[in-house]
Amino acid sequence: MLVHASKVSDSATPSLPAEDFKAVFRGHPGGVSVITADAGQGPVALTATSVASISVDPPLLVFSISAHSSASDVLSRAQTVVVHSLDVHDIELAKLGATSGVDRFAQDQTWTRLSTGETVFDNVRAWVRCEVVERIQAGTSTVIVARGLQSHIARDSQPGELGDALVYHNRSWHHLNADSHLGH
Repeated sequence: MLVHASKVSDSATPSLPAEDFKAVFRGHPGGVSVITADAGQGPVALTATSVASISVDPPLLVFSISAHSSASDVLSRAQTVVVHSLDVHDIELAKLGATSGVDRFAQDQTWTRLSTGETVFDNVRAWVRCEVVERIQAGTSTVIVARGLQSHIARDSQPGELGDALVYHNRSWHHLNADSHLGH
């Protein structure tokens, strides 16, 4: 299902300038994921910081994809996706997914196909295979809502522990550690 958002430009109130909007979100850290999909012509992958859990029952997550991304065409047609949740051990994969103009499946990263056909990068912290349940057009992006079908966790953190979290903040990669912990 594709839902079209109402046009923002129809409003009488002027929008915030793009540079101001970007500046706000440069200071807002995000967890790092790589999303893979294949709509039949070969797999695509991209790094995303927009992944968020929105429901536990049913298990739903959401992410957005820019129309300018080389993966947007495939993601607009794929029925399933795999969302890889990364940590600092996966930094090279995060960088690969964020690099324009490269074949993300011809690099040093190893990957396999699940029995259901989706591509999964090997040895990542965790992944969840999802069915796309809704696509919402929003400005120059598409918001994708997906339902979790299957997951795998290779490296888990105990509740309350930082683990080896990878965060993207102010145009650079960061590792959350004991020095970044502020306590309860």
